[in-house]
Amino acid sequence: MRVEIRLLGEVEVNFDDRLIDIGHARQWCVLAVLLIDANHPVSVDQLIERAWGSQRPQRVRNALYTYLSRLRQALASASVEIVRRPTGYVLTVDPLAVDLHRFRHLITQARASDNDTDALALFEQALKLWRGQAFATLDTPWLDTVRIDLEGQRLDAQLDRADLALRHGDHGLVLADLSAAAVRYPLDERLAGQLMLAHYRCGRQALALNLYEQIRIHLADELGADPSPPLQQLYQQILKADAALATPTPVVTIANPGLAGRSVPRQLPAPPRSFTGRARELAYLNALLAQGDGLPPATVAISAVAGTAGVGKTALAVHWAHQVRHRFPDGQLYVNLRGFDPAGAVMAPAEAVRGFLDALNVPPQRIPAGLDAQAGLYRSLLADKRVLVVLDNARDAGQVRPLLPGTPSAAVIVTSRNRLAGLIAADGAHPLALDLLSTTEARDLLTHRLGPGRVTAEPDAVNEIIVSCAWLPLALTIVAGRAATNPRFRLQSLAIELRHARDRLNVLADTDPAIDVRAVFSWSYHTLSEGAARLFRLLGMHPGPDISAAAAASLTGLPPPQIQPLLAELTHAHLVNEHQPGRYNFHDLLRAYAAEQIHSCAPVNERQAAIHRVLDHYLRTAYIAARLLHPTRDPISLCSPQPSVTPEDLRDYGQALAWFTAEHAVLLAVIDCAVTIGSYTHAWQLAWTLPTYFERLGHWHDWAATGHAGLEAARRLADPSAQARTHLDLARAYTRLGRHEDAERQLRRALDLYGQTGEQTGQGHAHLHLAWVYERRDGYADALHHCQRALALFLAVGNRAGQASALNNVGWFHARLGDYQQALIHCQQALTLLRELGNRGGQAATWDSLGYAHHHLGHHQQAITCYQHALDLFRSVGDRYEEATTLAHLGDTHYTTSDPEAARDAWQRALAVLDELDHPDADQVRAKLHGSDSATRT
Repeated sequence: MRVEIRLLGEVEVNFDDRLIDIGHARQWCVLAVLLIDANHPVSVDQLIERAWGSQRPQRVRNALYTYLSRLRQALASASVEIVRRPTGYVLTVDPLAVDLHRFRHLITQARASDNDTDALALFEQALKLWRGQAFATLDTPWLDTVRIDLEGQRLDAQLDRADLALRHGDHGLVLADLSAAAVRYPLDERLAGQLMLAHYRCGRQALALNLYEQIRIHLADELGADPSPPLQQLYQQILKADAALATPTPVVTIANPGLAGRSVPRQLPAPPRSFTGRARELAYLNALLAQGDGLPPATVAISAVAGTAGVGKTALAVHWAHQVRHRFPDGQLYVNLRGFDPAGAVMAPAEAVRGFLDALNVPPQRIPAGLDAQAGLYRSLLADKRVLVVLDNARDAGQVRPLLPGTPSAAVIVTSRNRLAGLIAADGAHPLALDLLSTTEARDLLTHRLGPGRVTAEPDAVNEIIVSCAWLPLALTIVAGRAATNPRFRLQSLAIELRHARDRLNVLADTDPAIDVRAVFSWSYHTLSEGAARLFRLLGMHPGPDISAAAAASLTGLPPPQIQPLLAELTHAHLVNEHQPGRYNFHDLLRAYAAEQIHSCAPVNERQAAIHRVLDHYLRTAYIAARLLHPTRDPISLCSPQPSVTPEDLRDYGQALAWFTAEHAVLLAVIDCAVTIGSYTHAWQLAWTLPTYFERLGHWHDWAATGHAGLEAARRLADPSAQARTHLDLARAYTRLGRHEDAERQLRRALDLYGQTGEQTGQGHAHLHLAWVYERRDGYADALHHCQRALALFLAVGNRAGQASALNNVGWFHARLGDYQQALIHCQQALTLLRELGNRGGQAATWDSLGYAHHHLGHHQQAITCYQHALDLFRSVGDRYEEATTLAHLGDTHYTTSDPEAARDAWQRALAVLDELDHPDADQVRAKLHGSDSATRT
């Protein structure tokens, strides 16, 4: 089976030489947005913004879910999946099956190749993938922006290909393409120079000179500027028929003639051997060079490349510098400023300036004594010169500033583990934050070092190695080095060595500190203040994938205002990453290093106190949030908190739902942590806080997992009341998952335990949930009996919230048994009580019951009104599953009233939600849609 997905032209999905019909244009837009970021999550808000822009329908989210559902069905045969993740939707596909990603992959390979012939072939493969304008016929502001960026990448590739061809005398190969590109980009001087040279070598001197005159006029009219010095120089050479232009190295002939007889500094280190990926970052750096000639419009171009230790900042800077060095014929200067050095010997600016003056052949007797005077001489020497300056491993802006040229003809690239905010704010530097490699880039790195045969032979081991190395280039390079020196070793053996987090740093150790992951991390760690270092160590104990500032305050036991400067210091040093506003994470290798530090620096009691503070923080805040989501739920008594714990200040339903959403993955990890360390009360009580959130947003598998963990914790405590509660919550999760026999077993056990403790309210809830189990078996009479038992128990203890829920359920099962008048009586009583209690979720469920009864009494307009009330309330509390159920009921009523279009719309929206939730009820709704299609066709 072969899948080809094409974005570089009209969007097409081709499966086994058959085009798949995706549907109308907006659905194609949604698909294109997911494909552009294939294998990476795209949030719902991003999908809406990118696929619709400002032209959004009234219920855009419902439309989006419908499109996603249809796309899943359309792409299922092609083995392309759209998966929901906590951070958004991910379209999973082999990136090389998508022409856009294949184009970028081939371009990256071409630029990394040491062989010009191979590079030229790769460029040609990449450019042949283009069939026209990217995403042709799809038109949204975001896609327009991406299209423009891709056209720039396409042009860069064409010009890089032309450079190679011209260097080898193949001017005829690229003449037609350059001529066509010149029509689209009449102001691009690099392109103009290439086309002039190609025409000249084809014996068309007059045409080459005429091209220069055309671009000179264009530049004057459009920009009020003259051609750049290199283009002027090329013009003069063509005019004089300079013999040097006949050679296959025209780059030399464009150089500044003033350099004749002088030594030009060429200080760049050798290009990195195994550089792969970073196509976006390289494109960004290239874009900073105005129109390809290296001359920014008014000021020196400064690129500040920042990132964590081992992420490949120096490799990127040096690789890019070699790619563009031909644009800087007056030289390339390089210095390692040793900002983060194992010996702590940070280079003084004066030492760096003196080194540059030496490289520029300044006699020692001409070098002044003071730093300011030396920097002034350095800037004077670079005035109007086309020089590239690489300032590697900078500590801060103060170290860099004296080394900045003062001429707009120069360019500077700075690398640092710090953000260099001062350089960005005061000196106009362009920030480039270097992140971890993508999985594709990481695999390419290993392939480059080990060869494709070895990597493709063990794909699972390769994937495990990439994950264990946290996508960090330094770690992957170390592992690749070990594998390369032991070619008989299977990669699986290395993957096994890396499997346990506590051993990884030992596996990635080396006698050379420059390539020892632990040592490289230590250089950043040792620059921290004591407070920031302590926070970093403690973060190694935090169980979740990320942490909020508030949770970090509780972890450290510090007041919240004191934590923000410490997090800022860690972020500035790239030891943590603020990946969302107010939320921080770090990769697994840094986590392992932090954990090592806390275990070596802090005694056991200090570590235990910290982990209990963080458990208390999440429990206290989760309890507040749970009560806001479901105010009428029976409360529990929490365990006493540690001192210096500051729960988050949540005030309303929206804040509570947002907090649970942000902390979803963290809370799962925190519960596991509580069980692991034997803090069983924390474990079951945290599990107790989550069901309302899980139920309303459809996270039933997570609900079952946390419910099981909570039950095991309650059993360890031998607490029958806690066990009964956790049996009940686990049963509710099983019911949602369609595991009805498992649910009944849990509920029977809960009833037994509640009977032992004498908790009638708990017994009432267990009977209500047993009714739902019987409903799934069509046992409506038994279900009604359990609801009536529940109502009697709630009345006996005066539990009004329980009474309201039981009344609605009694009414619902009367309706299911055909007694619609009794249903209306009981549901109206429930609605009155629920309004008094302010229970919106309960009101929504009751409106749905009333709609069902009215529908079967033939009161169709009343039924529709009831369903609309239910939908509004379910949406207000974020209950996705019940919203889908009500939409399905609404569709039934529309269908009965001979309005098939309205019915299909409601069912489609219900199906979109159920597919998103991966719920088995989706099949029932899909069958209704299929039946309505069949009826329409007949």
